Amino acid sequence: MSRLGNKTVAIPKDVKIEVMDGAVCVEGPKGKLARKLSGGISVEINAGILLVKRATDTKIDKSLHGLFRALIVNMIVGVTQGYLKELEIQGVGFKAAVAGDKLNMALGFSHPVNYVIPAGIKIETPKPTQIVIKGIDKELIGKVASEIRAFYPPEPYKGKGIRYVGEHVKKKVGKAQATGK
Repeated sequence: MSRLGNKTVAIPKDVKIEVMDGAVCVEGPKGKLARKLSGGISVEINAGILLVKRATDTKIDKSLHGLFRALIVNMIVGVTQGYLKELEIQGVGFKAAVAGDKLNMALGFSHPVNYVIPAGIKIETPKPTQIVIKGIDKELIGKVASEIRAFYPPEPYKGKGIRYVGEHVKKKVGKAQATGK
């Protein structure tokens, strides 16, 4: 029995949800999102309450039941409040700036690193060492944040690199000097 999948979802009054052709479309004040449903999953809407149902009790349908309920809740939160992820850059001379539809980063390489910002995502740099990623699609924001972080993940000796705000990097001790004979 799926505990999460069986919970009902209250639909806010400023959100419009349509279910057609095996897809769910959620529209709210911040935008519109759509997601195709799996074959064994269906969605019912009654009096402002959304219920996700599964066709059979197979293992795959049980696992997708809770997943699609969580994805629909993320879509509702995205079109009403939106999501954001923050990254911080640590290292001498490391910085980032937004220029048009590109994020330009100086990460200590011999060349600047340019990242093309995908549609539906807004990136801000309030400080040269801080990157704020905003949007309505939680999955896309996480993907963009991980792609930016992958350009220079934090290294364990000096801690230089791009990290999530609040991420703790365990530092290692470097090589010790050998004592003289």
